[in-house]
Amino acid sequence: MAVEEEGLRVFQSVKIKIGEAKNIPPYPGPNRMRDCFCTVNLDQEEVFRTKIVEKSLCPFYGEDFYCEIPRSFRHLSFYIFDRDVFRRESSIGKVAVKKEDLQKYHGKDTWFQLQPVSADSEVQGKVHLELRLSEVITDSGVINHKLATRVLECQGLPIVNGQCDPYAAVSLQGPSRSEAKKTKVKRKTNNPQYDEVFYFEVTRPLSYTKRQFDVEEEDVDKLALRVDLWNASNLKFGDEFLGGVRVPLRVLGQAGVHDAWYFLQPRENGGKSVKVEDLGSLRLNIVYTEDHVFPSEHYTPLRDLLLYSANVQVRVPASVPPTPPTPPTRERRLCRCSVQPVSASTAHVLGEVCREKQEAAIPLVRLFLHYGKIVPFISAIAHAEVNRTQDPNTIFRGNSLTSKCIDETMKLAGMHYLQVTLKPIIDEICTEHKPCEIDPVKLKESENLETNRENLRHYVDRIFNVITTSGVRCPTVMCDIFFSLRESAATRFQVDQDVRYTAVSSFIFLRFFAPAILSPNLFHLRLHHPDPATSRTLTLISKTIQTLGSLAKSKSANFKESYMAAFYDYFNEQKYADAVKNFLDLISTSGKWDQKSIETPIMLKEGFMIKRAQGRNRFGMKNFKKRWFRLTNHEFTYHKTKGEGALCSIPIENILAVERLEEESFKMKNMFQVIQPERALYIQANNCVEARDWIDILTKVSQCNRKRLSTYHPSAYLNGHWLCCKLSADAAPGCTPCTGGLPANIQLDVDGDRETERIYSLFSTYMTKLIKMQEACGSKSVYDGPEQEEYSTFVIDDPQETYKILKQIVSAVQTLEQQHTKYKRDKFKKTKIGSQEHPIGDKSFQCYIRQQSESSTYSI
Repeated sequence: MAVEEEGLRVFQSVKIKIGEAKNIPPYPGPNRMRDCFCTVNLDQEEVFRTKIVEKSLCPFYGEDFYCEIPRSFRHLSFYIFDRDVFRRESSIGKVAVKKEDLQKYHGKDTWFQLQPVSADSEVQGKVHLELRLSEVITDSGVINHKLATRVLECQGLPIVNGQCDPYAAVSLQGPSRSEAKKTKVKRKTNNPQYDEVFYFEVTRPLSYTKRQFDVEEEDVDKLALRVDLWNASNLKFGDEFLGGVRVPLRVLGQAGVHDAWYFLQPRENGGKSVKVEDLGSLRLNIVYTEDHVFPSEHYTPLRDLLLYSANVQVRVPASVPPTPPTPPTRERRLCRCSVQPVSASTAHVLGEVCREKQEAAIPLVRLFLHYGKIVPFISAIAHAEVNRTQDPNTIFRGNSLTSKCIDETMKLAGMHYLQVTLKPIIDEICTEHKPCEIDPVKLKESENLETNRENLRHYVDRIFNVITTSGVRCPTVMCDIFFSLRESAATRFQVDQDVRYTAVSSFIFLRFFAPAILSPNLFHLRLHHPDPATSRTLTLISKTIQTLGSLAKSKSANFKESYMAAFYDYFNEQKYADAVKNFLDLISTSGKWDQKSIETPIMLKEGFMIKRAQGRNRFGMKNFKKRWFRLTNHEFTYHKTKGEGALCSIPIENILAVERLEEESFKMKNMFQVIQPERALYIQANNCVEARDWIDILTKVSQCNRKRLSTYHPSAYLNGHWLCCKLSADAAPGCTPCTGGLPANIQLDVDGDRETERIYSLFSTYMTKLIKMQEACGSKSVYDGPEQEEYSTFVIDDPQETYKILKQIVSAVQTLEQQHTKYKRDKFKKTKIGSQEHPIGDKSFQCYIRQQSESSTYSI
């Protein structure tokens, strides 16, 4: 979800690898082990939770988490919790990374020391204050100076134990000052509106005569206003501290007036002194990305250069022997060729200058998918790679741009294919926990080797069968790419009859199915990383499936372990090779199958949420119930618990709109509505990230419905009228335009401008390599001899064409660089510190301000 800022969209996202914790303090008891899990929090809002690792003081999690961040935040926090035998959860320690510090750890495996968790330090939110110093003349003629403090409102306060009933305590701090005043308690809201004024006497008069006014005025610089936010609790432990602000009175200045927003801060000296080394440490890898996306026309020059990469011709290097002419293939018709080689294209240049090919592949694939050019682009770079390959046994085995682009395409276009093919059997394996260890050294005393082999063989057979019979469900775009790979490989290596199979199997088995079996959590087949025993079973299955799919002539020799070679003898039958070849033939037949004809329901998302009873008019929490929600490409259902029958089923074609519901409707956060012909279903998600995910995927899956609404009601219908527009008819048309307009294709929902912005950022980061590549083109054109070592890493088939493209790339990147610099400067001039958007205490914005003067200019 993007934040709009004067024509520019700002996207925030974070990708986190939670590795492991070590040296967790032991449990104080005879059983010193702990059952620990880790949570990811945006400020105080939990957005992800790992599985529980039992009986360990050094728990390994190995879990990945990615999310789009739909709101502003100050800290990305990680908490380690322990769950005791009574299922009570207690915090052990935390890691809190300030937003402005995230770039320090970008993409690096880092060990963080766990810090103590104190209620006085767990704060979030902001408060709006107005201070006014004025003179007041009493009835006796004495002049007093009084401070009027107005507490207007707060936003984004944390929810404590499922509720937030906040009030503010206001006091004037200074020598011999102790007076404190309180606002009213605002119930069930974390965005309270107060608008209450409190008066404090600042001066203390001693005497007053016509000739002399003598007062004992306190030094204003020593006075400060203190505002603390508290959650009114009914528990015996008292009210919970939510955050505070200290405002020195010197901010009043000559005008005597101060109006500003403040970020709430932790309470000083509130926590206990705990040695940080006693709490252990946590290994994390954090990648935080913030994309500032301009309107589409700003990206036209760079986008056109990139898309032109799909229209280039593959030139056969002189070292490659000529091959007999072949009839035109489908991918040749898809690729309307120009004259320059693919190595001179903008997309190929990006792959050459990036440190990791994966960096370039991710935005390139998403961009070409968005514009429907992924097949001709991959066909072009695959042709070039095949023509540079000398040995058919090494085809597509390296981490090239081609391999990474095909990997990324399969992840995007084939995710639902994986879900419907592998998820049922993977779930069964993770649930049954059958012993499958076949290494005699690792075998437990209670296990039987033959029984384990039979269990493993049963699983391998079932997975092999579901894969080789799934060809009709393979996405069309993947079939088109596999067709192109097969044709290129068969044309290049005409003597090798199996190369047309190995070119495809090296991706579909080695890079798609085998990794998904090995790490199902990374492919959204399981929520968490499997336990060690199940992970071992999946490893053995993945190895066997990978070998079966490789069609190697000596398969047993592929295994280093003798027990694997012996186990594989079960599968040394021709029927397995025939099944693989039939499957590969089917999925490399381009354009034959249409996904829309598939009748098998595909599970898209599921999880617990809270729903409001439909059609009722009563108030109170009794109307809200926790239910298990499940979304497929056919229907949206909810159940009493997971696995039970549906209590309600909404066909996808009956979803008219999916929109957020204003918090004021029920005084509840993270609510959204699924609008049907008869009524709206009101749902509360567990956090803001989950609410956005549900809204997005429900919107995408129902986008093609013919009766979709153009307007909706952002508030609920209660007490006989709509809270938003006050209309009394429950069937009254909406008063607010719907926020739809997303593409209907679920897998390929891509923002082309955002991906172009990311590619610009990569070119800007690697500008020095672009310069060096231009120098390499000049060196190769002028000098006829061995290349200089510093230029040998670049693939340059046509120096003149490559130089022309490089010059255009640099020009487009510099133009965008200037636009970014201008936007930052204009934003800096218009920004008011203390405004609602940039409260006082926002260190990330102060860091942003310091960066405005740093602009880079490149001239070549």
